[in-house]
Amino acid sequence: MSVNLSTATVEIRENRLKTIINYSGTAKDLNEKSKQETLRLTSVDFSQCNSCQQGCADDMCGMIIGSATVVHAPIGCFATDIGRHIQGNSVSKIRNLGNFDSHTICTNLTESDTIYGGLDKLRTAVYEIYHRHQPRVIFITTSCASGIIGDDVESVAREAEDELGIKVVPIFCEGFKSKIWNTGRDAAFHGILRSIVKKSGKKQDDLVNVFNFEGVDTFSPLLAKLNLRVNYLLPMATVEQLETISEAACTTEICETLSSYAAEGLEDVFQVPKVKSPSPYGLNWTDQWLREIAKLTNREHLAEEVIRQEHERIEPELNQLRQSLKGLKVFVFAGDTYAHNLANMTRDLGVTLIGMNTMHRDQKTDSEDINTLDNLVHSLGDIPNFSVCNVQPYRVMKIIKKLNPDVLLTRHMGLYNIGTKLGIPSIPEGDANFSIAYDGVIKLGRRLVLALETKSLVQNLSEHAVIPYTDWWMEEENDVYIGEGEFDI
Repeated sequence: MSVNLSTATVEIRENRLKTIINYSGTAKDLNEKSKQETLRLTSVDFSQCNSCQQGCADDMCGMIIGSATVVHAPIGCFATDIGRHIQGNSVSKIRNLGNFDSHTICTNLTESDTIYGGLDKLRTAVYEIYHRHQPRVIFITTSCASGIIGDDVESVAREAEDELGIKVVPIFCEGFKSKIWNTGRDAAFHGILRSIVKKSGKKQDDLVNVFNFEGVDTFSPLLAKLNLRVNYLLPMATVEQLETISEAACTTEICETLSSYAAEGLEDVFQVPKVKSPSPYGLNWTDQWLREIAKLTNREHLAEEVIRQEHERIEPELNQLRQSLKGLKVFVFAGDTYAHNLANMTRDLGVTLIGMNTMHRDQKTDSEDINTLDNLVHSLGDIPNFSVCNVQPYRVMKIIKKLNPDVLLTRHMGLYNIGTKLGIPSIPEGDANFSIAYDGVIKLGRRLVLALETKSLVQNLSEHAVIPYTDWWMEEENDVYIGEGEFDI
């Protein structure tokens, strides 16, 4: 069992999942080496950019309705938090949840605080945010600075909890602890499982927990065909929802990378079974996913009928899309598991997947029953030009230029401009819920057709784009810039 709620901190992914951030080869080779855990987290000689686990923890906590977050950090570490109000409001409107206010405050640690400690500022911030917003829960997220100081955050949390009469939950997500920013999501889930989720004898047999990013509501109409309700977690959930997620019939997730820790914890500690199949991206994985949910909720007869009806419904347009996209070459660039999800959909559309880049690779999984890379290899066969690169445009741009795909398919909005600068039409799959299930395959196919219609525009833009790399650099092999040493963990 990988979930240990008796400790205040979560084990980092480098130790727990043997995560790596560098690899170059094929999908089959990576899958086999991951099973043997023979790959190591190597250093890099140069890093162009990166992210931080604190930001991921802030995202998870800052978009819970009815909560407030104190970010115990210098003001620079608080910079990305300012967009959460806008982000949450847009999702809230899409899902008809009303207005959303992100209640977040920063302790603004200074150079002086790193010498004398920041606990006084932390106490002031916790009580200030309580009196301003009267939240049901207050989260305290830590930072590199507060971790280096050694501030006793947990004692302040317990003190405030006793006085205010609400949960005050410390989330230990100091950035320097882990090279893998998704450790921050694990830290947030660890605090929620440890302090907020309640053990209950009640069960809601028609309720399915769905851990997702902040996307449109596409799961509800699909699972309604099985007479099931959706409990969306974690962005835009209420505190009350989090307290009662142990009552659900089962738990599923759209991205193993995002929430496998939470799903594992719910099964191990709260006896909420996981859906042991890949997420519903592509026809074969959607079929498998529905059958697994039906098995856990005693709806097998309904599932087979839904699967038959859905295949018949989309078949005419799917055949047309396959004809339109015949011979298309696609490259996928996204996070670990979500890249596998996007890649699996290429199977149904009949396009050629010429390569992939994921941002990290978890050699182990929190659940031994789910391994999306293994499932992808079984679904598509071996995939050439498979690389792992931790958001380093100077490396990924070289790969994409060399392979020259017809379309670049990405997850994050900030990445698709790499394709545009190279004259390659690109699709940012920013809403991870959008392409789920049967309709998702059709929607992705339509967007690929539209992307091809922008080819001349994108090529014109590329002629005026300035790429800050010399020809010499672009011709060098990527592996030259991957160090041989390991990180100290």
